[in-house]
Amino acid sequence: MKRDPPPAERQAQEEDAGEQKTPLWIFGYGSLVWRPDFEFSSRKVGFIRGYSRRFWQGDTFHRGNEKMPGRVVTLQEDYDACTWGVAYEVCGEQIAASLQYLNMREAVLGGYDTKLVKFHPQDKEADEPILALVYIATPQNPTYLGPASEEDIAAQIIVSSGRSGHNIEYLLRLADFMRYFCPQVEDEHLFSIEEALVSILPCLCQAEEPLVEV
Repeated sequence: MKRDPPPAERQAQEEDAGEQKTPLWIFGYGSLVWRPDFEFSSRKVGFIRGYSRRFWQGDTFHRGNEKMPGRVVTLQEDYDACTWGVAYEVCGEQIAASLQYLNMREAVLGGYDTKLVKFHPQDKEADEPILALVYIATPQNPTYLGPASEEDIAAQIIVSSGRSGHNIEYLLRLADFMRYFCPQVEDEHLFSIEEALVSILPCLCQAEEPLVEV
């Protein structure tokens, strides 16, 4: 029996065939919040329900290497939790181009799968949640690292660097995003790792201006 393609691939195929005119929304909760690197029509800060953000995914390309994998975020199912990030609206030719880029960046190089989730914008302009595509790394992928203490995660981040930059930058940019654009939200896992990192490297201090712009 022929297997249906995943949502992202199916969306791209429909767009290529001229059958899909509806915009696609893509939700980012890691580096996508400050570096999407694809063209989009609009973006919104907001959250999805039922998931917690965790530094449980290994990275041997962007923020680490084969000998010293970095730690990046994925989503863990958690019924009572919310994860904040940015949703990007892509339209027309942007859909196929963004999916081609993200499938390489997140799926091929990162080990992430795709899923559709309900996105709730912070500005509450929409009466209903927006259906959005999200990339999630599962325990089945080969670079998945799983849980560790905040101190151990921070120590691994300190010594890891990849083609997109140092793992420390990844952590601090994500923490800055939450602090400046979602100040009402306490992301205990994220901020505990940041605190552990600063305690190991006390020379690191918080910037007066945010590292990210949304």
